[in-house]
Amino acid sequence: MMQKVITIERSRGMNRLISNMTWKEYRDKVENGILILPVGSTEQHGPHLPLGVDTIIATQFSLAIAREVNAVVAPTVSYGYKSLPASGGGPMFPGTIDLNGSTLTSLVYDLLKEFVADGWKQILIFSAHYENEAFLSEACDLLLRNQTEEFPKVLICNWWDNLSAETVSRVFDEVKFPGWALEHAAISETSLMMHLSPELVNEDLITDDGMVSPPTYQSFPPSKSLIPATGCLHSARSSSAEKGKLIVEDATKTIVSFLKKEFSLDLVTFK
Repeated sequence: MMQKVITIERSRGMNRLISNMTWKEYRDKVENGILILPVGSTEQHGPHLPLGVDTIIATQFSLAIAREVNAVVAPTVSYGYKSLPASGGGPMFPGTIDLNGSTLTSLVYDLLKEFVADGWKQILIFSAHYENEAFLSEACDLLLRNQTEEFPKVLICNWWDNLSAETVSRVFDEVKFPGWALEHAAISETSLMMHLSPELVNEDLITDDGMVSPPTYQSFPPSKSLIPATGCLHSARSSSAEKGKLIVEDATKTIVSFLKKEFSLDLVTFK
C-alpha cells in the first residue's frame, strides 16, 4: 500500500518539489536545469474561496509548467504585497496578511541569491498575485546590480498575461470581461480553483457582487465604501472547472513556448 501511495504522488509531480528532495537529489537537478519560484499571497477571496487562492494557483501552475520543461519547483512564497482595494479588496478583511514592498523585495532577492549560490542559471518567477509584480522586478534588478559573477537568466510571468484572446472570450462567454484588476474572486480565479482544488470552493456562496469599474484613485486610510462587502470585485456566476482547465492549459502552453525560446532546456524524462 505504501509503495502505491508513493507512486501516485510521484505521478502527480510531487517529486518536482525541491522540498521533497534530499540535498543530493536537489544538487543533481541544478546543472542545465530550470528552477521555478511560485509567489502567491494570503488574501481574502470572497465568501466562496479560501485565503490561499493565489498561493494554490501559483503552486499548481508552476507544477504544470515544470512537467513540460523538466523543471523543479521551489517552496511557494505564500505572502505578497499589500492587497489594494481596486484589485484585491484591500486590507479591510480579516485573513489578508500583507508584506511591505521592501520586505517582499528583500525576501525574493535573498532567495534568488541563495539559488544562484547553489548554481541555478535559469530561474522562472511565477506570480499569481496582481500586486506583487513591481517588487519581484525590483528584486531581480537588485540581483542584476549586485551580482559580481555570471548573472543567471531570470524571467517573471503570471497566468493572466499569457492567455490568448480566444481563451478570454471563451471564459467570459456569459459575462463581459471587466479587466484583470476586477477579476478578483471572480470568474477566472473561481474557475481555476474549481479545476485545481474543487474541495475548497463553496459553490453555494458564489455571488453576483461586484463593481462596475474600479475607483480611479486610492484612499488612505482605505475606505470600505469603495469595495463590495463580500470582497468580490466582480461576478463569479458563470465559473466552471472546464473554464479553469482551459485557462491552465492555454497559459501553460504560452509560458512553455517562451521558456523554450529563452532557456536551454534539458527535456530528458524527469526521474
